[in-house]
Amino acid sequence: MVMMKYGEKPHDNRIEVQDFVNLRMNKISDIKLRLRQETIEKCQRQSIMLAGVDQCEHMKFLVKQANAKKGIELGVFTGYSALSFAEVLPEDGLLIAIDVSEEWTEIAKKYWKEAGVDHKIQLRLEGGSIVLDELLADENNKNSFDFAFIDADKINYPNYYDRVIQLLRPGGILLIDNTIWFGKIVNEELRTKDEQTSQIWRIVELAMNDERVETHTIYLSDGLTIVHKK
Repeated sequence: MVMMKYGEKPHDNRIEVQDFVNLRMNKISDIKLRLRQETIEKCQRQSIMLAGVDQCEHMKFLVKQANAKKGIELGVFTGYSALSFAEVLPEDGLLIAIDVSEEWTEIAKKYWKEAGVDHKIQLRLEGGSIVLDELLADENNKNSFDFAFIDADKINYPNYYDRVIQLLRPGGILLIDNTIWFGKIVNEELRTKDEQTSQIWRIVELAMNDERVETHTIYLSDGLTIVHKK
């Protein structure tokens, strides 16, 4: 372990380090890199909604280690995280990918097909609560999903939580994105008065106080809360 001297500041090369980790210390397919590049070019400022490369690799690893076969994604954007999950699902696996943007998901569908995983992904262009309620209406769906990823509209995070927990099997994993929220989560006033920050904090509190689950948060990308259903 390298110890810094008291008062010594590290060289601020975080972007350089992040790029090195993403591109040199992970095996990222050319298809996924081109998906990210097209997203940046076409979506410009909105491309910030892309899930982090290292985060997706970590989530993919968790899903693979769980031998997951069936999952739910709330918030698809241009499909990078869905493609990452689909890479490790078995040939008969299923990811129900939920979004409301036909424009953004057209990019996703192109790369899913090129990667040969489109048959594993069922895209639903509807509101998240609508799709979750439809799934819950079938008793066979309850306690049947291996994992879920929430990365959709932040103000509805708490509305998705209990629905997803009901759908997850015992031992299933819920991954919640953006729970650091650009550092805003540490600001007490924002946790109370800012609508998005307050709802992100609320879903974290729901998980932390839910006796059905165990949970922890890691400072990866913009924060990832991992919830394990008992």
